[in-house]
Amino acid sequence: MHELPDSEQTPLAAQRVRRDTASRTLAASRIADLAALDPAAAILMIESLRSSLDDTLQLLGEHIDPC
Repeated sequence: MHELPDSEQTPLAAQRVRRDTASRTLAASRIADLAALDPAAAILMIESLRSSLDDTLQLLGEHIDPC
């Protein structure tokens, strides 16, 4: 994986990466032909969306209730 320079390894940069990853996951699920997915691919997509949703909610929590 590509390493960020120390100046870019901030909490805000990490949050941007998390947001961008969730956005890409959602975009990929929107363009997928759900009717054409085999059951295993559908399960993988659902798990990916669940993971992205969980991470997005954690990200929001960090902004709403920062520690």
